[in-house]
Amino acid sequence: MDKIMKPEGVTRRGFIRTMGIGGVAASALGLAGAAGAQAPAGPLAGNMPKRKLGKTGAEVSILCLGGMFDTINNQLLLRQAYNWGVTYWDTAEGYGNGLSEEGFGRFFTRYPETRKDIFLVTKFRPSPPDKLSEALDKALKRLRTDHVDMFYNHGINDFSQIDPGAREWAAQMKKAGKIKFFGFSTHANMEDCLLSAAKSGWIDSVMFSYNFRLMNAPKMKEAVDACAHAGVGLTSFKTQAGGPIKADSETEFKMVQKFLERGFTDKQAKLKAVWENPNIASICSQMPNLAYLSANVAASRDQKTLSSSDFETLDRFALATRSGYCAGCGRICQEAVGGRVPVNDVMRCLMYYRDYGDRELARNVFAGLPEEARSQLAELDYSRAEKACPQGLAIAELMREASDLLA
Repeated sequence: MDKIMKPEGVTRRGFIRTMGIGGVAASALGLAGAAGAQAPAGPLAGNMPKRKLGKTGAEVSILCLGGMFDTINNQLLLRQAYNWGVTYWDTAEGYGNGLSEEGFGRFFTRYPETRKDIFLVTKFRPSPPDKLSEALDKALKRLRTDHVDMFYNHGINDFSQIDPGAREWAAQMKKAGKIKFFGFSTHANMEDCLLSAAKSGWIDSVMFSYNFRLMNAPKMKEAVDACAHAGVGLTSFKTQAGGPIKADSETEFKMVQKFLERGFTDKQAKLKAVWENPNIASICSQMPNLAYLSANVAASRDQKTLSSSDFETLDRFALATRSGYCAGCGRICQEAVGGRVPVNDVMRCLMYYRDYGDRELARNVFAGLPEEARSQLAELDYSRAEKACPQGLAIAELMREASDLLA
């Protein structure tokens, strides 16, 4: 492939943004355009790779459609995802206060024959069994189905947050045919949560933050291997490992150009890096439009693997930009501020605001944090937290920014 040059008069940042979605790579891989969306005719056999989700025995597409967007008004996207073989769908009660689930439900009502092909996931915050039962029944009503394939406790930071009665509740719901499997999702202290899942003997699957920045840490490797050995299914999210990169970053530009010369974008390379680990069954990705969907599907179908040089490029980029990424080790910074502010949760809100461009979601999640934490966010002394942070984050500055943007 000829070397891709930056056009004269275009900044590196502009070039990166132009190429970022992956249209060049998608077309190079021969993927049909978005305009070709057709009524569901069954997933394209053999075109979308699948992997087993741990000991569940379920085979899921290696690309999962994250439902954290307006699914009600994007039925075309759902239809095209199905036609392209993306048959692992993820949603949650907290996505739009149930509107994401409702959008999926509308699709299943219009195309009931598709439900048998979809591995459907929904999530609800850790709660006592009676609250879980109520939440599940409401979710099933919105989803217009009699069961979900996976039910997750949503966003735990510690395994102890799962109610002691959840194990028996899950067994009862499985017997009743309302769920097939049970697990949890986690954005922070992922390694400890994974290790606890592996030891539990009853958790079927975990959805967790995992990407090129995190995958080589010894404890993360240990945790992933432990789950694989125990048969716990693994689905990754936050695979782009976004962060506030300075405009016209030379390191970023070199990385983008290198991967384009290999025939795919840097974003597709980050997906490929995760798929290189066979213990990761699928990547859950928020794909709110057909451009993102087509680029990610193209990456999943492409048989070209990353070279050792490609991984070295990602490692160099991760090292050069580490101070712009929160690695989710929330316990360290939270203990450093006396437990008064959940720094990692605030950082997640900033990620939604800046990297996802979803200001409403960012503010909604932020509003769900304890009022006391939000009120003192810009006033605390974060010097101990900054000293303890393995990534070297400017925590005080980031907390002040969050207070200004999200309050």
